[in-house]
Amino acid sequence: MHHTAVPGMVPGNPFKRALANGEPQVGFWLSMGSSYCAEMCATAGFQWLLIDGEHAPNDVNSTLAQLQAVAPYGGHPVVRAVQGEPALIKQLLDIGVQTLLVPMVDTPEQAAAMVAATRYPPEGIRGVGAAVARASRWNGRADYVHHANEEVCLLVQAETVTALENLEAICAVDGIDGVFIGPADLAASMGHLGNPAHPEVQDAIDEAIRRIVASGKAAGTLTGDIEQARRFLSLGATFVAVGLDVTLLMQSVRQRAFEFGLRADQPTSVKGPY
Repeated sequence: MHHTAVPGMVPGNPFKRALANGEPQVGFWLSMGSSYCAEMCATAGFQWLLIDGEHAPNDVNSTLAQLQAVAPYGGHPVVRAVQGEPALIKQLLDIGVQTLLVPMVDTPEQAAAMVAATRYPPEGIRGVGAAVARASRWNGRADYVHHANEEVCLLVQAETVTALENLEAICAVDGIDGVFIGPADLAASMGHLGNPAHPEVQDAIDEAIRRIVASGKAAGTLTGDIEQARRFLSLGATFVAVGLDVTLLMQSVRQRAFEFGLRADQPTSVKGPY
């Protein structure tokens, strides 16, 4: 049976390729849970967009709507799962997620389990249902299942003291493409809850980025502070999110209220990851 090419379906994962080549990718965080907001932000020109399923009010359907909203604009969608659970990961992959960010990975064993969850057998345990899924364009791309494993880009979050102790071992897991340092949870794990800008936390992030880069894997993180973002990039981090939709919106809204005497405190720019 002859299958014609499906418009908009280009095999491969350009984001994964960029990270493997050490090409910095500047991203933006989408926490609004809104496909309309996601589309607005996608027009700004960021190289990747993080659709947050962990701390934002998203489910599979709202994530799907945001994937559809950003698709025409060029920024690569990365989706953060609520947790590293194989059935949830299967759903995200089937709706067309190629690049996945998994929170709270503390050990190489957990990292290996996430690799397995994102791969079809024999390399992994991902369930096969691509014929009815957006991932294959509903079988418009008949060879999808034979190429899906190599097209997955798996990023895991190291965000505890334990994860930092295991960092090289996590990076050594085959199938892990990058490690993301979660500043807020790392700060909490280090005894600085609510203060990711603490010098000890910032030093730990810097050192973790150096260690990840030295391992040969891609390093990433998130910050709302422009100078911090530039520092992380200068240390060799290749996927850095440099702002959040919710944060920038609220800064602007509160500033406008302040200008008309409706707030006593003038909002300041973000100093730290959130």
